[in-house]
Amino acid sequence: MTVGHLVTLAGVLFTLGMLGVLSRRNILIILLSVELMLNAAALAFVAFASYRGNLDGQVMVFFAIAVAAAEVAVGLALVIALFRIRVTVDADQVNLLKQ
Repeated sequence: MTVGHLVTLAGVLFTLGMLGVLSRRNILIILLSVELMLNAAALAFVAFASYRGNLDGQVMVFFAIAVAAAEVAVGLALVIALFRIRVTVDADQVNLLKQ
């Protein structure tokens, strides 16, 4: 596979993730779409790093994976807390700051 193929795949994955964030109402699906977007960016980093022949992209992906793990932990904790309060994970029904 060439770098163009990998960057195209990363662009398609990022677009699918963006469509998932913009079109879905379920908070869990939105978080999964954000993870898909983050993985698409990581794929682009690795593709460009392999093209240039250095390890800078792999180092950036390592940090992106660490951020993704923290995001999943915090996001899932927030979703569980929200579900206990509102008994729903619909993003339209979340208006806790309006009270």
